[in-house]
Amino acid sequence: MQYQPTYESVHSHPLPQWYQDAKFGIFIHWGLFSVPAWSPEQSEDIMTQMAADPNKAFANNPYAEWYLNTLRIPGSPTQAFHKKHYGDMPYEGFQASFEEQNRDLNVDTWAKLIQDAGAKYCVLVTKHHDGYTLWPTDTPNPFHADYFSKRDFVGELTNAITARGMKMGLYYSGVFDWTFKTDRPIDSMQGFLMHQDMPKEYTAYSLAHLNELIKEYKPSILWNDIAFPYGYNLNELFAYYYNTVTDGVINDRWSQIKVPQTEAEWIAFSQNAASGLGEMMHNNTTHYDFVTPEYTIYPDVKNYKWETTRAIGRSFGFNRTECGADYLTGHEVIDMLVKTVSRNGNLLLNFGPRADGTVPFEQVKPLLEVGAWLKVNGEAIYGTIPNEVPELADDHGHSVCFTKKDGAVYLIVLCSEGRRQITIRGFNLKDGQKVRMLGAGPITWRNEGADLVLDLPLI
Repeated sequence: MQYQPTYESVHSHPLPQWYQDAKFGIFIHWGLFSVPAWSPEQSEDIMTQMAADPNKAFANNPYAEWYLNTLRIPGSPTQAFHKKHYGDMPYEGFQASFEEQNRDLNVDTWAKLIQDAGAKYCVLVTKHHDGYTLWPTDTPNPFHADYFSKRDFVGELTNAITARGMKMGLYYSGVFDWTFKTDRPIDSMQGFLMHQDMPKEYTAYSLAHLNELIKEYKPSILWNDIAFPYGYNLNELFAYYYNTVTDGVINDRWSQIKVPQTEAEWIAFSQNAASGLGEMMHNNTTHYDFVTPEYTIYPDVKNYKWETTRAIGRSFGFNRTECGADYLTGHEVIDMLVKTVSRNGNLLLNFGPRADGTVPFEQVKPLLEVGAWLKVNGEAIYGTIPNEVPELADDHGHSVCFTKKDGAVYLIVLCSEGRRQITIRGFNLKDGQKVRMLGAGPITWRNEGADLVLDLPLI
C-alpha cells in the first residue's frame, strides 16, 4: 500500500505484529550530558515531583540528560555543580571530551547486552534536547559548527542490533533544541510551552534530520519526544516513513500546540487546556501507533497499544549521584514487565552508558537477571495477548498476572520463591485441564471453593 500525506491514509496503517509480540525493548540515552553525568540526588521520580511542584521539579530535575537546561536556571544545584567543576566552560565544551572518551567503543557490546537481557528491540537517542547528534548529519547546526559526532553511532548500532535479529528504533527530539532557544530556560510549565514556539527555520532543520534518519537507517520505530513545531502537516512525514519502512511504528509524542502569544491567550489556554506535562506530550489529534506513558503502568487492560518507558534509575542519562539503592533490581523489572504485558503494553527500559560507552554494573546486573528469567518464562511474555482479567492475588497477597497465547492461559505469580504451594484467589480451573510450570513440567492442582491451589515442584 502506498500511503498518502493525509490523516485518513496514515491512520489506516495497521500495528505490525512484530511490535505487538515484542513486549520488551531497551532505550539508550547517551550524549554530551554523559560527560558531567550529574543531576541532584533524588528520592522521587520526575512524574512524582511534577505532580507536587512543577517549578521546583525543573530546577531540581533528576534527568541528567537535561543538564544544559538545568544549568541555565539561576540558583539550581546543577549550576552550582558546573561552576565548581567546570568553571565558565560552555556546555558544548563537553564535546571534545565525549568524542575522545568513546573513540574505542565497540557498540556491539551494547547489542549483546540488549540481546542477553531478552529484549526484542532497541531505541537509541539520536538527538536529545541539547541538539548534539550521534550521527554525522548532512544538516549541521547553524549555531555550533561541527556539533555532531564524527562517528556514525546511529549506523553502527543499527547494524549491530539488526545483525543479532532485533529491531532498531530511533528517538529524536522534535520540538526541543536548546541551541535554538537560549533566551530563557524551561523553569516552569509556561516555559515548557514557550520552548515549543520554534521558528520556521527549526521546523525545516528538524524535518531534514528526520528525513535523513528515515532514508539512511530505516528505523523500525520512529520515536519522537515532547512534540513537533506547530503548522507542519505531519502526515507528509508519516506517509514518507510508512512508504519507506512498511512495518514501522510511530509513537504518540507529536503534539502540535499553537503557543499563546498574548496574556489573554495564555488565560484562555490555561482555562481550556490541561496543563499537565503528560497531557502536553501525549495527544490524540495526530496519528500514532502506540502511546508512551513515562514512569507509569496502567492499572487495567487497554484496547490500544501502549509502551511505558523509564530508566533503571531515576535518570535516563547516566547520573553519577545514583547508587545501588536508586536502581531497580531484576525482580522489580520483571514485575514491571509482567504487569505491563498483562495490560497490553510493552516495556521500554533505559540504560545510560558513561561517556566512554561502558554501562555501569548496577544497570547491567538487573538486565541480565531479566534475561535469565525470560529464557525460562519468555513463553508467557512474548507473543501473548491480555487475559480478560489481567491480575488477581495469591494467598500471600502477591500479584498474579495473566497472559494468553494459542489457547493457553499463563499465570505469573510475582514472588513465589521458597513456596511449595500457592493459592490463587478467585480463580478456578475446569475438570481435565492441565497445568505445567515453565522450566519444570506438569504440576498438580485442585479447586478449593472459589480458589485454585497449585502444588509446586521443588526446583
